[in-house]
Amino acid sequence: MGLDYSYEIITPAQNVTRALAELVELAPRTRREPPLTLTLPGGDQLVVPFTSNFKSDPVDCSTDSVLELDTSLMVGVDDAVREYVEGRVLELDELGRAEIGYVYLTARLAPVQHPRHASLQFTAATSGMSRMFERSASIRAAFTGLTAASGGVCCLLDTEGDTFHVCWLNGQAIDETVPGPRFANYRDLAAAWPDPGRGFRRAESE
Repeated sequence: MGLDYSYEIITPAQNVTRALAELVELAPRTRREPPLTLTLPGGDQLVVPFTSNFKSDPVDCSTDSVLELDTSLMVGVDDAVREYVEGRVLELDELGRAEIGYVYLTARLAPVQHPRHASLQFTAATSGMSRMFERSASIRAAFTGLTAASGGVCCLLDTEGDTFHVCWLNGQAIDETVPGPRFANYRDLAAAWPDPGRGFRRAESE
């Protein structure tokens, strides 16, 4: 079996539309498929340049707790990205970014573990992409930037091992593991997230 590394962004549930809108800003400007219309909880509608299960049919997840999208992202080029695209034509956009895809997004809008937050899990499509996820500072910056822009509280890298790598927590980029010196387990990490609507707590109170 191949590697299925993923980045997971945790954001307050009310920020899902904002998070997906920010994700659209990372999409390639050239569309290969018709746009996809999403209906989200609360009735918000958003048109995205992605597919869902490789189809462009409208998706109504206003009463569903899971959304699946097939995404492509534009990221800055570093050595790990360059190694991943080796052998292919490297076309850069006006910002010097390269396209990475497919990256499979599973958005859980009310996870059992933390129902007041949403989980956006971006899974690499191949083992090569998984290794790039782990090695590339540019990929990490893209996901932590998306976390920040969407008002997310946490960003994790899952390399299918015994630990999670925490890349962003409560408004700050960090580099820690769970389990680790600060958090013994995932529950301890989740306890550090601010209650939605109250803003970020000061680090001293964590």
